[in-house]
Amino acid sequence: MSERGRLLTADGVNLETKVDAPDRPTRVTVFCHADPMQGGTMNSPLMIAVTRRLVERGHIVSRFNFRGTEASTGSNQRGVAEVADVAAAVDHAAGTGLPLGIAGWSFGAVVALNWWAGSGGQIPYVGIAPAPERLPAELPPGPKRIILGTREQVIDAEGLRTYAIEKGIDLVLTPGDHFFHGRGEKIGDLVGQGLEL
Repeated sequence: MSERGRLLTADGVNLETKVDAPDRPTRVTVFCHADPMQGGTMNSPLMIAVTRRLVERGHIVSRFNFRGTEASTGSNQRGVAEVADVAAAVDHAAGTGLPLGIAGWSFGAVVALNWWAGSGGQIPYVGIAPAPERLPAELPPGPKRIILGTREQVIDAEGLRTYAIEKGIDLVLTPGDHFFHGRGEKIGDLVGQGLEL
């Protein structure tokens, strides 16, 4: 089942959303997309592929377009105000009463981790290839995983490896580049395994 909707953030931005659900959900995951300034949306190929696999694993997956992206109102704020977008999506997903997790890809993984750090790390986090220079300096001790492709060509892969090791993050290296073409099912499994705690 797939359903489109809208979410209102605390600062008055109206976000376009899409929720995909299995027949018998066991948990709910908020999944944040890559940089809209580089064409990223909730409907990017990797977003769709990972969502499909998570639904197969029993997740309700809540995606949304960040402010200023496609039919979402507001304007791009380079990951700062977008933390409020994540907060609105998480608050809405929490209403299901199911175990909750958060994931993101690239820009979305950065914003999600910044939200996660600020919220105290109470739910599992999985980030796919976030840029290390924009990640929080301090992290709470909650469950966290980063997935990095062995052929990463967009972000500073070595910097991300160093960050993950220093912060005690579960770092998973897997074949693929930043976009993981044809690897969506595998990445979906790696995301799911990191969230299903």
